[in-house]
Amino acid sequence: MTKAEIITQRVEALRAWMRKHQLDAYIFPSTDPHAGEYVPDHWKTREWITGFNGSAGTAVVTLTHAALWTDSRYWLAAEEMMEGTPFEVVRCSRNVATAEELMEWIDTQHNHTADIRVGLDAWTNTAASVKAMYKVNDEKLCQTLELVTDLSPADELWAERPPLPSSPVTLQPLELAGRTTADKLKDIRREMERTEGDCLLVTQLDEIAWVLNLRGSDVHCTPVFVSYLLILGKNDNRPGPEAILYINENKVNDDVKGYLADNGILLRPYEALRSDLLEGDAAGTDLHLSTIQLDPEVTCHALCSAAERGNTFCAALEPSPIPALRAIKNEAEIAGFRSAMLKDGVAMVKFLKTLSPLPREGESLAPLEITEMGVDKLLTSLRAQQDGFRDISFDTIAGYGAHGAIVHYEATPETDIPLEPHGLLLLDSGGQYVDGTTDITRTIPLGPLTDEERRDYTLVLKGHIRLATAVFPAGTTGTQLDVLARYAMWQEHKNYGHGTGHGVGSYLSVHEGPHQFRMNYVPAQLQAGMTVTIEPGIYIAGSHGVRIENTMLIVPSSGCKPEEGTWLCLEPLTLCPIDTRPIIREMMLPDEIAYLNKYHARVREALLPRLDDEADKAWLLEKTHPLPLPQGRGEACAM
Repeated sequence: MTKAEIITQRVEALRAWMRKHQLDAYIFPSTDPHAGEYVPDHWKTREWITGFNGSAGTAVVTLTHAALWTDSRYWLAAEEMMEGTPFEVVRCSRNVATAEELMEWIDTQHNHTADIRVGLDAWTNTAASVKAMYKVNDEKLCQTLELVTDLSPADELWAERPPLPSSPVTLQPLELAGRTTADKLKDIRREMERTEGDCLLVTQLDEIAWVLNLRGSDVHCTPVFVSYLLILGKNDNRPGPEAILYINENKVNDDVKGYLADNGILLRPYEALRSDLLEGDAAGTDLHLSTIQLDPEVTCHALCSAAERGNTFCAALEPSPIPALRAIKNEAEIAGFRSAMLKDGVAMVKFLKTLSPLPREGESLAPLEITEMGVDKLLTSLRAQQDGFRDISFDTIAGYGAHGAIVHYEATPETDIPLEPHGLLLLDSGGQYVDGTTDITRTIPLGPLTDEERRDYTLVLKGHIRLATAVFPAGTTGTQLDVLARYAMWQEHKNYGHGTGHGVGSYLSVHEGPHQFRMNYVPAQLQAGMTVTIEPGIYIAGSHGVRIENTMLIVPSSGCKPEEGTWLCLEPLTLCPIDTRPIIREMMLPDEIAYLNKYHARVREALLPRLDDEADKAWLLEKTHPLPLPQGRGEACAM
């Protein structure tokens, strides 16, 4: 039975289940009870019903139609994965479909009739999304809408559904974390004072791991563990714990239990949080909560509604203060990033040197014989040889030729193709090391290129360098700088649909906020100590893709006078040569080549002492050899 036939059977079974429960539609988001980007297999219900495995997308099934909303990163991939299934791909501009898009589509498929019953899982849909659906219906559709939130078809129809993960929790040493849990709790409580709340409900797994200096392996590529954290506010008259961790206690060994006890962290069963919120206390602890801060954008409807219906009053529905605190890395975390980047750079050099013997056009490819999946396997094995390697930080994107135009392409046995001695390989990958997380993209020429491939490569490199050399005042947002990466390609009427950069966690999630480089407005201000990627790209469907990415550290700009205020610039953390062979030299400005030469000198100086193979050293020296400056010398931002 083909994959399309399996998905078709699941949709038919779902529709029978919907008729039984008198539902007109059912909504499947891509997230879990913790609003995670990457979720444990147990909660991948959208992938189960659609067959689409991208990290972003919302599926809706009615009794007669089915659709998946996803953004430009996944348009081509989703269409390929779901070909032959009942699902159509709806192209949207955001990584999450809006309530208006979903409800208007459901209303249309339901022929605008007066009564609509829509099912969704209260545990995997956020409180904000459920509220937005009602608001759209009341203000635009004026139908009698009933959202049924206590039914989950996956509970009944998903045969062999994976269980909840049960991997052990481990300690992140203080020399790597940089700050104690007690200090982090003090910072969080200082921010909580604005809301006058008794406690802060933390539902996102990377926030919990950061606060507690703990790590796990419950989520693919991300070292976190399934749990909730209730941080109790400062109250000198209140005896008892500092916070309550809701977790399956079998995951916590004696050492971690002792550590948590020393920090005043009480353990409660993972399933107990909802009842504690309904009752307004933590059963058996003599704690009586009166006010609570939670973020409806990342808190599931089940928990938010429990708090509102129980004895607890939600005093503040606003974002958690943790992302802003976590985004500014301390000295130990920055040192960890530098260490991880050195190790990752060694692995990348060994990998890229392995690709160098690829034959040129007209010669046999037999000496290497590697496919896209082979690229992933080889690079992961080289990373695994490095000290402190724990996992990849996301599924490797190795797209050769036309596959490079699929922004989040992931090779499968069905799509895997061999590399050939021409064209471009787009390779986006990263590693999780115990001291840091890496994220790097290189676009690699495998032989002769077309004029368009070379031009697109040069435009992307110019955009990368122009943003990398930015000097900007404190208080600037990523949105204000995003145009720098796009300017050169815009002059040739080219663009890309994804963001230009995101924060990176310290042995945590590879995608971390709240700051970003992005066209649409992101209010978070850029501050010294933040990590952020620069990754512009150009994607030509059916032909090729180009993306060049480094992870950067925001640092104070040198040479500022006191009266000039605080100015910032970007220092590259990633250490790996950027291929110069595809560059059209005439398109490059002197300061752009100067920056590239200075970056390559930095890479060469850092990595040469760590290479133990003479052939690897010779390759690195060749690939970091400075390019001649056109029309005299240029200047670049100091690194």
